[in-house]
Amino acid sequence: MKHFDSNVEYIKYLVNKEIASRFFKGILTEEEESFQEIAKAIIPGPKAQFRCCIYKERHIIEDRVRLALKPSKDDRVINVLDSACDECPIDRFVVTEACRGCISHKCKEVCPKHAISIVNHRSYINQEICIECGRCKEVCPFNAISEVKRPCVRACPVKAVEMDDNRKSRIDHNKCVSCGSCVYQCPFGAIVDKTYIKEVLNLIKESWSNTNYKVYAVIAPAIASQFPEYKLGQVFTAIKNLGFYDIAEAALGADMVSLYEAKEFAETVGEMGWKTSSCCPAFVDFVKRHYPQLMSHVSTAVSPMVAVSRMIKYQHPDAKIVFIGPCTAKKVEIKQNDIRDAIDIVLTFEELQSVLDAKNINIGELEEMPLGPSSYYGRVFGRTGGVTEGVIQAKEIQNIDVNIQPVRCNGLDECAKALRLAAAGKLNGNFIEGMACKNGCTGGAASMCHATKGINDVTQYGKAATSANSLEALGDFDLSLIQMEREYDKA
Repeated sequence: MKHFDSNVEYIKYLVNKEIASRFFKGILTEEEESFQEIAKAIIPGPKAQFRCCIYKERHIIEDRVRLALKPSKDDRVINVLDSACDECPIDRFVVTEACRGCISHKCKEVCPKHAISIVNHRSYINQEICIECGRCKEVCPFNAISEVKRPCVRACPVKAVEMDDNRKSRIDHNKCVSCGSCVYQCPFGAIVDKTYIKEVLNLIKESWSNTNYKVYAVIAPAIASQFPEYKLGQVFTAIKNLGFYDIAEAALGADMVSLYEAKEFAETVGEMGWKTSSCCPAFVDFVKRHYPQLMSHVSTAVSPMVAVSRMIKYQHPDAKIVFIGPCTAKKVEIKQNDIRDAIDIVLTFEELQSVLDAKNINIGELEEMPLGPSSYYGRVFGRTGGVTEGVIQAKEIQNIDVNIQPVRCNGLDECAKALRLAAAGKLNGNFIEGMACKNGCTGGAASMCHATKGINDVTQYGKAATSANSLEALGDFDLSLIQMEREYDKA
């Protein structure tokens, strides 16, 4: 049994595994009775495992299964399960013992709602009136006012998570970039990403052993950090044994993107002054929603996932493609108008583990299949700094005379800072590598392993490449045969 970072991750695993198991047995239905059966199978009782009682636990499991098997509201990927939300009874701002009862009363004077009064020479916050603006904390000369945020609110880098009138979490989907940070950080598992396990298994089943059409799995480079106890060739064999016709590395798509992006950078940076990468869908959506005036600086290169998938479909017109990776935002990316032709469904690493176990595939007993022709530079796209390395080598091997001065951003907070500096003409560089997740894709919200060690795992995966550079990885394939340029939708 795999070790899970938390019980939240374990519960998600159990639900997905039970759904996959029932699919393989031919007994999975979308009836309410089936939801109840799954909940009882996972929470048999008589004692509760995680909540106050088995009935609460089963109710939450039923809601999880319902979201997995039924369409989500407005086709959303990131959703809140009201039944699971703890309504965290947290007072965000509280006066601590450090209050000295000073006579200036700056906290009281600055409060726009008059929520602060002085009781026995000490400040007191009326939580019924407080709107959590934080002005009192900012002006207190003794730092005597503490701030405690809900985990989901603190996790969201774009301030898309807020509270409704019942103190339940609510997502502002006009701000949300589907990075999944709140999904990973919510300690009650109340925020979840919509799973498409059933759709993936149906796609494989209806291929009739790949005779009706061929189903390919495109694997993200971050896979190198997910199954450290096995050889990567064994993991690829395990995935193929789920019924896929063949496996392709998204890293080869990264080689393609590097070559395209280096040329685009050289052709446009003189006019634009600076450019950003475009391989991370959450970062692109972040710019689109929060800095729309800067979208012209974002590279028009498709993501590696799209590039290699279009390559496969050019070579095999009957292909269907499932992308497997650590990213919840990929589930949104594939629905966008200009690239919806490339990928059919997305499966996350978390979901992959569930399906492999549901089919009783023992990875350690399998033979290794050979990996693809991608280069070191394509493979290291899976960690912070990899995109920059890839684009720089691509400009060198194509003899492009341009000076790339990279600014590597590790997480959306650093991305926002770099974008503000660039907009003000103060950026110390001309190429922003935008990564929404800390440590890059190895830290993706739907990863099974989020340890910093994943950076080294991906680097070692890169060093095992047999192709010396991105051009060699592509062989004699003509990149101009596929559409590498994006036409971004409006937010």
